[in-house]
Amino acid sequence: MNVRLLEKEGFAGLFLRLRAEGLADKELLTAFEQTPRTLFLSAAYSDAAYHDRLLPIDCGGFAESARLVAKCLSALAIEPGQRLLDIGTGSGFLAAVAGRMVERVVTIDRYKTLIQLAQQRFSHLGLGNVMARQADGLKGVSGEGSFDRIIATCAFDAMPRQFVDQLASGGIMLAPIVSEDGQAARMARLTKIGSRFEREDLFEVPYRAFIPGIAAAL
Repeated sequence: MNVRLLEKEGFAGLFLRLRAEGLADKELLTAFEQTPRTLFLSAAYSDAAYHDRLLPIDCGGFAESARLVAKCLSALAIEPGQRLLDIGTGSGFLAAVAGRMVERVVTIDRYKTLIQLAQQRFSHLGLGNVMARQADGLKGVSGEGSFDRIIATCAFDAMPRQFVDQLASGGIMLAPIVSEDGQAARMARLTKIGSRFEREDLFEVPYRAFIPGIAAAL
C-alpha cells in the first residue's frame, strides 16, 4: 500500500475513533489531517502509523499513538494566537500538529539527533512557526518569555512547580506525574491561578521518567 493511501485510511480510522470518544474539535482534526504522520516515523513502521500503540524512534525513544496526541492536545484547550512549549520533542509530530493551531511552538529535547530530525520535518511541511531546540526539559527554556500552554511528554516525580513562572496567567500545563506507588504516570492538567497550580488528574499515560540534563551524544 502506498504512503498516501496509508495516510488517508489511517486518518479516517483515527477520526472515527476520536468521534466515538466525543472528541470532535474541528480545528484539531483538520490539523491532524494536514500533518502526515508517516513522515515522523521510519519506513518500517509506516503501516502502523495510526495504530493505537507505541512505536520506536531514534535515540531509544518512542512515539506515542496519534490518538494519545489528540487527547493531550484536546485537553490543552489550545486557542489561536497562543504560544506553546512542548517538552520532549520525540518525533516532532505533536509539535507539528500544534503548530497548525497556535502562533508559535518551541519544542525541546535532550537529544540533538531528535531535534535535528524534527526541524527537518517542520521545514519540509513549511511550519516556520515551530522551533526545535536542544535543552534540559526539567528547566524549560529561557529567552522566550512566558507561554500560554506547556505540555510535557516525560514524567515528573512530583508537581513541576518550577514551570509556574514560565506559564502566562491563566495558562495551562499538561504534565505526566508519577503516582505515589511509582507504578504509572497520569496526565495532570495544571492551571495557573495566581502564583500556584490548580491540579486536575486526567488519564494514564505511558511516558517515561525525566532524565536531567542534555545528552552528551546523539
